Amino acid sequence: MRFRPSPATVVAGVALFFALGGSAFGVSQALKPQARCSTGAVRGIAAVTGDPTKGIANVPDQFSSTRAFFSRAFNCAGPAPQVRRVATGVFEVRFPGNAAPSALVSAANVDAWLQVLPGNVFRVGMHITGGHDMTDAPFTVVAL
Repeated sequence: MRFRPSPATVVAGVALFFALGGSAFGVSQALKPQARCSTGAVRGIAAVTGDPTKGIANVPDQFSSTRAFFSRAFNCAGPAPQVRRVATGVFEVRFPGNAAPSALVSAANVDAWLQVLPGNVFRVGMHITGGHDMTDAPFTVVAL
């Protein structure tokens, strides 16, 4: 006996084919990589940990891109991110050539704040949770 699909089965099969194909096309269009340094993209990441043998308090007071100071570093403009220590618990991070207008900061076990300064510099401050004493701690800045 030979199987012969009904017209309704053929129409349902064609509809299913186009439904799945359209979803796959939509997903492939949505997953295109975003242009580097474009609006809405992550433009830079600086996870500042300090030199593993000396600690974060030994970050110099002049901007440095020394790889040992970062556990992760990315700048969409190309040059390595830079960090300097301004005072106890206060650091500045910049992403050379990157005009990111805003950033986020995160630090473990301390309260952290971030201030945008001229020249695309981000000032990060940290103090002990529940107090006002400034403290040095590893932190991460994400430039947007």
